[in-house]
Amino acid sequence: MEIKSYLIGPFTQLLSMDKLPVKGALRDAQLEIIQHAGIWVEDGVIRQVGDFKRLRDAVPADLEIVYINYNAVLLPGYIDCHTHIAFGGSRPNDFALRNSGSSYLDIAAAAGGIWSTVSHTRALTEDELAAITVKHSLKLVQQGVTTIEVKSGYGLTVAEELKILRAIKKANAGTSADLIATCLAAHMCPKDFNGSPEEYLADIAALLFPQLIEQQLTHRIDAFIEKSAFTAEQIRPYLRKAQALGFDITIHADQFTAGSSIVAVDFNARSADHLEASTDREIHCLANSDTVAVALPAASLGLGDRFTPARRLLDAGAALAIASDWNPGSAPMGQLMTSAAILAAQQKLSNAEVLAALTFRPACALGLNDRGRIVRGMKADFMLYATDNYQDITYLQGALQPQEVWKNGVQVFTKNKIL
Repeated sequence: MEIKSYLIGPFTQLLSMDKLPVKGALRDAQLEIIQHAGIWVEDGVIRQVGDFKRLRDAVPADLEIVYINYNAVLLPGYIDCHTHIAFGGSRPNDFALRNSGSSYLDIAAAAGGIWSTVSHTRALTEDELAAITVKHSLKLVQQGVTTIEVKSGYGLTVAEELKILRAIKKANAGTSADLIATCLAAHMCPKDFNGSPEEYLADIAALLFPQLIEQQLTHRIDAFIEKSAFTAEQIRPYLRKAQALGFDITIHADQFTAGSSIVAVDFNARSADHLEASTDREIHCLANSDTVAVALPAASLGLGDRFTPARRLLDAGAALAIASDWNPGSAPMGQLMTSAAILAAQQKLSNAEVLAALTFRPACALGLNDRGRIVRGMKADFMLYATDNYQDITYLQGALQPQEVWKNGVQVFTKNKIL
């Protein structure tokens, strides 16, 4: 196979995210910003980063050079570590009902909520669902997202969960982003299951888990611990079975009531996601663990609810990631930087903390150590913003979108055009 190698630059600013810790608070002064920078890419991997002129003088004379002829700030590709973009239908009536004062239970009784999306998703074929997932993923690519976690959870039977996960696998071959599948069959106990929540979870573990392994659909298991879903006591046997089979664990935790992030830490989960209801106890527990705290500000906006206590988590020493939670119910906007910038303003997060929460820290939440920083040996996943000041990215709250996006050293998006 021919090895493709070239030098790209110059960039007005390059933020490498190098040498920043995975856990704890960050100051903007800690950011490594390389001026007039270049990247030497070889076969989709970063070979060298540094001053463009020095790199140009050092590389082989016949090396192809891709010149950037505008003011450009380069960042690692964003990693969206919590999405539900494999879904059917939409739920605008849920939003209207919430804003009119209806409760979650009221909405569910009116045929809304998660069950509405389950019904619409079950009605789709595998190919139709794969096409929808590709469409959603490409919208994220245009925002600079090069790795996307995608959950099942809108099937809630063995056959339907397999359909969704196969659709995600199929979509992965049809998009330029890497799609990381997660099984969320423990989203809620389905209304049409003839048995208890414990029996549902036991059936899923016995019948679905082996199929996930055999068909190589995912190595990740998620569960929603909440009054409307499953209790901590109900979910522990399920998680033990998943862990015994070698699955990584992640948890929808502390969204409305506190305590379930403790379960995540008990199982050494990759991440605990939501955390809007976390108290000092849960924050201390997460900070003293390797479990990444994932904030989902778009869900707070969609539900009109409190935000994840991101400032307190960071100051306590936790690792914080920020994800879009793109789903048709609570977080339909699908705009990662907009929601991250809003969280930053509400929680007083530095630019360094926001950018870390979108790059190498969510990589840790997904168990990936080959992306999220612009350093030698990492995947050449990056984006260019048409500005001379990286601060514009958060300042403009998502209004400034990437001019170019590169995945594995290949340009996959240029302004207004998927390549």
